[in-house]
Amino acid sequence: MNPTTYQQALERIEIPGTGRTLGSEKAVKTLREAEGALHLSLVFGFPIGSFHQTLAEHIQSALSAAGNTLPVHLDIRADITVHQVQPGVSTIQGVKNIIAIASGKGGVGKSTTTANLAMAMARMGARVGVLDADLYGPSQPTMLGVAGIKPDQASGKLVPVTADGGIQVMSIGFLVDPDQAVVWRGPMLSQALQQLLFQSEWDNVDYLFIDLPPGTGDIQLTLSQKIPVTGSVVVTTPQDIALIDARKAVDMFRKVNIPIFGVLENMSVHICPQCGHSEAIFGSDGGRNLAEKLNVPLLGQLPLALPVREAMDNGRALDLQQNHPQIAAIYQQAALSVALAVADKSKDFSGRFPKIVIE
Repeated sequence: MNPTTYQQALERIEIPGTGRTLGSEKAVKTLREAEGALHLSLVFGFPIGSFHQTLAEHIQSALSAAGNTLPVHLDIRADITVHQVQPGVSTIQGVKNIIAIASGKGGVGKSTTTANLAMAMARMGARVGVLDADLYGPSQPTMLGVAGIKPDQASGKLVPVTADGGIQVMSIGFLVDPDQAVVWRGPMLSQALQQLLFQSEWDNVDYLFIDLPPGTGDIQLTLSQKIPVTGSVVVTTPQDIALIDARKAVDMFRKVNIPIFGVLENMSVHICPQCGHSEAIFGSDGGRNLAEKLNVPLLGQLPLALPVREAMDNGRALDLQQNHPQIAAIYQQAALSVALAVADKSKDFSGRFPKIVIE
């Protein structure tokens, strides 16, 4: 065994779908020969389900090319930790990282994006939660197939409802009649949001996606002042009027020191299911241009597709991604980009220190 040669070969290996290498991520933790085999362990700060098998094959090939003839015992795992949030806000027990999904404008597919990003992240192996903060129009229970279910209680807290993929879901939609209007003023909305978040028994969630209502009002202000947000994703369509409101959402996040992980363009093109003709109904590349202007990644461009609408109406996000690989690939790459952005942030070590109380 030549440890230096093997180490160098490993560090040059690209991590599929990331543009990064094992060396840049410092992923190789142990490399040793024992009992007639080569033992290798890799640890990543983001989910690995989308590239696990491909990476294992690349490692085998690279080690063989470097001269290894021994069997390789490979251990690849993710270790997702808590990362820093805005100053003065403490993290939440049971939740490691919070991702806010915002649009500034209604009707651009923000809730659809939230549900599908959460499902993509869960399929990659992460522990995922969804908090439906659109209190006037809660749609996550329907989209994730758990409408009509009442959350249990444990130790005085609500237990989030579990959807397909193990996604933990909490929404005001579980607690009020679906035909009943939520006629609340701003302070009541803010209090309800905090109760849904802080009084829920989240179970070791790696990524909690918060589906925000449109606009930049009371809910968004509560989010920035009271809730530990790791970062945000802005959803828009290519349409000029949607981009105007998306810029307002961006400006809001920047004013409250919440980083923007990227822009996701929804309804970018319509493809006729009969003839295959594509048409940019809402314009072209508006999301791409916005991302370039903000100097943040364009996370993806989603088509205006009938299967997406049908899956969301019927609560079948998992079926959508299993049966439509092209659409699933876009959401998967967007989720991986978000996970990479989270991993790049500084870690939060506040939980390791005892709290000092002065009496």
